[in-house]
Amino acid sequence: MNKNIQNSILYSVIVLSFQFALAQKKQEKIRTEEVNVVKSYTPTISDAFKIKETPTLNEEGTSPKETVKYSIFSFPVASTFTPTKGRAEGVDQEELGRFYKNYATFGGGNYGTLNAELFATQDLNSEEYVAGMFRHLSSQGGIKGVDLENSFYDTSLDLTYGAEAEELSWNINLGYQNQIYHWYGLPTHFTKLMLPSAYDVLVWGIDPKQSFNTITLDSKIEFNNSILEASSFKFIHFSDAFGSSENRFYAKPSFKFNAFGKEIKWNAIVDYLGGNFDHNYNRNNSEPIKYGFTNFGISPSYELEKDKWTMHLGLGLYYSLDTKNSNNQLFLYPQITASHKVVGDLMIFYAGAEGGLDQNSYLNFVNVNPFLSPTLQIAPTNKKYDLYAGLKGKLADNISYNIRGSFLDENNKALFKSNDFSSDVNNPPYAYGNSMSIVYDNVKTLRFFGELKADITEAISFGANSTLSLYNTATQAEAWNLPSLQFNANLDYSINSKWYAGADVFFVGNRKDLQFNTELINFLPFNYAPVTLKSYIDLNAHVGYKHSERLTGFLKANNILNQAYERWMNNPVQGFQLVLGANYKFDF
Repeated sequence: MNKNIQNSILYSVIVLSFQFALAQKKQEKIRTEEVNVVKSYTPTISDAFKIKETPTLNEEGTSPKETVKYSIFSFPVASTFTPTKGRAEGVDQEELGRFYKNYATFGGGNYGTLNAELFATQDLNSEEYVAGMFRHLSSQGGIKGVDLENSFYDTSLDLTYGAEAEELSWNINLGYQNQIYHWYGLPTHFTKLMLPSAYDVLVWGIDPKQSFNTITLDSKIEFNNSILEASSFKFIHFSDAFGSSENRFYAKPSFKFNAFGKEIKWNAIVDYLGGNFDHNYNRNNSEPIKYGFTNFGISPSYELEKDKWTMHLGLGLYYSLDTKNSNNQLFLYPQITASHKVVGDLMIFYAGAEGGLDQNSYLNFVNVNPFLSPTLQIAPTNKKYDLYAGLKGKLADNISYNIRGSFLDENNKALFKSNDFSSDVNNPPYAYGNSMSIVYDNVKTLRFFGELKADITEAISFGANSTLSLYNTATQAEAWNLPSLQFNANLDYSINSKWYAGADVFFVGNRKDLQFNTELINFLPFNYAPVTLKSYIDLNAHVGYKHSERLTGFLKANNILNQAYERWMNNPVQGFQLVLGANYKFDF
C-alpha cells in the first residue's frame, strides 16, 4: 500500500479515457496515448472468484517490493484491449490502419457470467475533450457445496473532462461504482450442535448480502516550465449496506527547482481519512465506532550520477494526527536508492532503503477482501524501512532477469483473519463464521524474488516470477493469510495476423488462518488452533480471432483444473469457467 499518491489519480478507467481523448488532438506528432493497434488485440474478461496478480519489479529497481496484496476477483481496470505505443517519426500512417476512439465489449459464460463495457470520447475543440466509460461485471454464483447466495455484481460509470494547452494540462473526473457481494462462506463444522432441520431453518433465515457504493471526484494538473510540476487531489466517499461510511481526501503537489547546482524535487501530501461503523463485532457499543487520521508529509530528494553510479537521495517526514484518540506521531523515513552498471546493461546492481506511512482505509481493505465484516479497526501502517538489493539485466538480447532480496520492517501491519462465530439465530448475517476481520501486528519480512522474461520469437513471449517470503510476527501466532511461496507464469503467442492465444498459471502456497466456534468453548484446546489453507494452482488460457480492424472475438477458459480452492477460509471459488465475447471499435 506504499503507493505514490501523486499517481493515485490513476484511477484506471478515467485515465484511460484521458489518454484516448488526447490521442486525437492536433499535434506535430502522434502522442503515445493513441490507440495504435498494430498487433492482435487480446481482450480479457474478468474472472469470478479468482486471483489474477503477477507482481513485477520497478524497471529502475528503485522501488521497494511491497507486501503482496491479494484479490479474489480480477476486475478490469480499464479497456479490455492493450494499445501499442509508438512515435510518428518514420512511420507510414497508412500501414497502421485506422484509429478508433470508441469501443464496446460484451462477453458471457457459465455461472451466469456477464461482462459489458462501453467507452466513448469526443473532442470539443483542439484542446478540450470529454469522455465516459460504463462497466458491468457479474456472476450468478453457483459455487459447488455452498448453501448461501454467492452471486456478485460490479457496475460503474465514469466521466471525465479535460484539456491540454502549451503551458499546462488538466482533467477532472467523476465516478460512481456499486458492488454487491455475499458472505457465503459458512464453516463446515459450525453445525455440529444442530439438527439438520434446525440448520435448514437457520440458513433460510440468513440474508448474506452486502453492497458497497463509491463516489469519487479527482483532478490533476500538470505545468510546463514551472517550479510547481504537478498537483493532484482526490475525494472518495465510500459506504455499505450496514451504515458504515468513510470519507477520504488527499492532495499532493510536486515541486522541482535548482539549488546549489542540483535539481531538488519536493513532494508534499495532505491525507485525511474519517469514517465510522455502526457496531463493533460483539454489537455491545452504545455509540458508532469512529476513526479519523490526517497525515502531513514532505519528501525532498535529489539525484547524483557519477561514472556508472546513479543515486537517489531523499527522506520522508510525516506527522500523523489521530483526530479521535489524540495519538499524534512524527515519523522520519529513508528514501535512498542506488544502481551501478556492473557490466553495461547485462548486469546492473541496485539497492535501496525506503519507508513510508501507509494510510489504511475501509475501501482499500474491501478492494482486497470483500468478505470483511463492517466492524473493523482502522489505523495506518508504519513501514519503518524496506532494505533491499538485487541484480537485473540481460542474459541475451531477448532475455531479461531480475533477482532481489529484501528485509521489510512494518509496525501495525494489517492482517486478514477470520471472525469467531456461533450459530445464534440473532446474529447479524456476517457472524456465522462467514466473514473476516483485520488484526494488526508488528511484522518483519525476509523476501526473495526472481523474475525471467523472454521474447522467444517475434510471435512468442514468456514470463515467470517467484516470491519466497518468511514472516516474523510480534504478537500474532502467524502472519494470517499471507503465503510463503508464490509463482506466476504466462505465455503469449501471435499465431498469425488473425489468430492469437495465450496461457497463464498461478501457484499460491499454504496460508494460515484462525477461527473459534464459541459454542465449543469446552473443547478449546481442539477448537482454537491455526488452520492451514492448502496451496493451489490456477491454470487459465485464451484464444482470439481478429475478424477485422473493428471486430475481434475471443474465448477464455479459467480455472481449467477445476479446483474448488479457498483463497480465504470457508470461501471456495468457482470451478471451470468458460467465457465467450467480442470487442467492437468504432467512431461516431
